[in-house]
Amino acid sequence: MTVRSLSPSVAHPPSFGISRNSRISAVTLIRSSSSASSTMEGQQPKRVVVCGGGVIGVCTAYFLAKKGAAVTLIEKSSVACAASGKAGGFLAFDWCDGGAVSKLARASFNLHRSLAQELDGPRSYGYRPLDTISLSINEEQRHSAGSTPSSNPAIPSWVDRPCRNPRTIGTTATTAQVHPQLFTRTLLSAAVDKHGVEVVIGKMESVEVEGGRVVSVALQGGRVVGAEAVVLTLGPWSSRLPLLSSLFRVSGLKAHSIVLEPKEPDAITPHALFLSYYPSHGGEPMDPEVYPRPTGEVYICGMSADAEVPDDPESIVGDPESIRTLKRVAGNVSSHLVEGEARVKAEQACFLPCTDDGVPIIGEVPGVKGCYVATGHSCWGILNGPATGAAVAELVLDGCASIVDLTVFSPSRFVGGRRR
Repeated sequence: MTVRSLSPSVAHPPSFGISRNSRISAVTLIRSSSSASSTMEGQQPKRVVVCGGGVIGVCTAYFLAKKGAAVTLIEKSSVACAASGKAGGFLAFDWCDGGAVSKLARASFNLHRSLAQELDGPRSYGYRPLDTISLSINEEQRHSAGSTPSSNPAIPSWVDRPCRNPRTIGTTATTAQVHPQLFTRTLLSAAVDKHGVEVVIGKMESVEVEGGRVVSVALQGGRVVGAEAVVLTLGPWSSRLPLLSSLFRVSGLKAHSIVLEPKEPDAITPHALFLSYYPSHGGEPMDPEVYPRPTGEVYICGMSADAEVPDDPESIVGDPESIRTLKRVAGNVSSHLVEGEARVKAEQACFLPCTDDGVPIIGEVPGVKGCYVATGHSCWGILNGPATGAAVAELVLDGCASIVDLTVFSPSRFVGGRRR
């Protein structure tokens, strides 16, 4: 594959005229690291290669470069072409409480707010706080004689199909959203323009190690990129690299989604919906999610299953039956989303990276000095990208992370074939 620099169209994602009147709640803001270098004056910056151009890799590259590292980001296909471009972009402050990811998620939610202020997130990538509601929808109720839409004021007016059990599960203080592809590419644009990150499109063949320490990354076609540190952010493709697969497994959960463009986008208010959805004829209940976006689009996802991850992320397509089901869900949520009232902009699928113990893997690879990994964030990759990137940057350049304790995420827990 030809190795080339990032094209201008990727480096400078267009804005889309989103209103700037998003509310900032009282949730603590974590200011992203200052641009002051961690490198002592007069010293050469540390050369770091980040492999993987999804949200985790881009966040890592951004914070490394902002702290003074000389960063090269290597991506096989195109930036944010997989889950980071096809995810929902939903953010939650406290939904991971009680688990290993709790502090990471809270720190990252706050960091998203700070980044939105710095990068004009409401305008450039659709950042906005929003309310979040859970609802129950039964297909049989929709088609039963005399059924009418709910008049409950807790239910948004555009949700005009029969539903029940509305409950507020997030407010503008605790839930928000971004357009994930625009967020990832906007952050990379800032990393390139302001902090000198080099982007290379090429396939990584191997990480070269000498004397137990990483020295370079070899690309298909013969190019070798020297490095004092390498960060592997390969998502569900992590297990393709023997250096990592010898320690742990990262599997792929195939998640489907559709993107609709309703004829009357102004009728759709900023409410994220988490559904308990009961198909007719006794089918298995489902848990689809509906996210209106400030672009005027409506994103609907669900229908996930374990599947084999293909080599090429650009080759991933949705299963026809899963796509049909999501379209049916859309029509049973709102008349604005039925066929004829909304154009189907995208039918797609992506693979979420999952670990065997359900905890992300973040830290230095045991036995290989200077080689780090950050993967396995499952459905919370967009949420946890900023804090993961900031923490890895601190780990690489300062020797430890201060924004969040990474001990629980260390890949050393898999040494010896068992979780420590």
